[in-house]
Amino acid sequence: MSGLTIYPAIDLKDGQCVRLRQGEMDQATVYGADPAERARVWQDAGFSWLHVVDLNGAFAGRSENGDAVRAILAAVSRPVQLGGGIRDMAGIAAWLEAGITRVILGSAAARNPSLVIEACKAFPGRIAVGIDARDGMVATDGWAAVSSLPAVDLALKFEDAGVSAIIYTDISRDGMLTGVNVEQTVALAERLTTPVIASGGIGAMADVLALRDAAAGTGIEGVIVGRALYDGRVTAAELAAAGLV
Repeated sequence: MSGLTIYPAIDLKDGQCVRLRQGEMDQATVYGADPAERARVWQDAGFSWLHVVDLNGAFAGRSENGDAVRAILAAVSRPVQLGGGIRDMAGIAAWLEAGITRVILGSAAARNPSLVIEACKAFPGRIAVGIDARDGMVATDGWAAVSSLPAVDLALKFEDAGVSAIIYTDISRDGMLTGVNVEQTVALAERLTTPVIASGGIGAMADVLALRDAAAGTGIEGVIVGRALYDGRVTAAELAAAGLV
């Protein structure tokens, strides 16, 4: 068995399950009006985690797809990590109490690193940091704004905070099916002791296997797979045959 965890992505926009191209909200492909049913499909396929993002929330700065998230939690018994629009301790606490296993702080982590540190102390092992980057620089607000802060510098701020994982997304690859930016992801993982989850670009089983091989001996713990799973370019059966599910 490989140590690489596969995280099927359920991205929520207006209550529906969608996938974006390079984070553009007007480039959304709808994959179903019932995210809870999609969550059940992934659970039944054998995936051990679910990765859920409130896309509207990421832009609005507050949870916008709460009903869909709660429906997912009611439908499955798998652990769920949730990101998008969670920007304060009250929001973090509310979602953890609702049944989310791990809250992902993205824009909030970039703007207010002390929130991550406070949250990790209050909820040990239940806080992940999402770092979305374009050309190695941190992007925030649903990727609408790109900063001058290198992704690795932001990640290093949380090395001693107790963050459960760094979720690293190369925006230019996301939804494009062109493969994960393995080189950047490995370089980041080699600088950190915190586990890294790769995200953005998986388009075929070969991409998953390439990441698995490159991740050996690094801190890369898993990979988020979205559009490739929905389109059937990567299947649960293939992943199971490779020992990844």
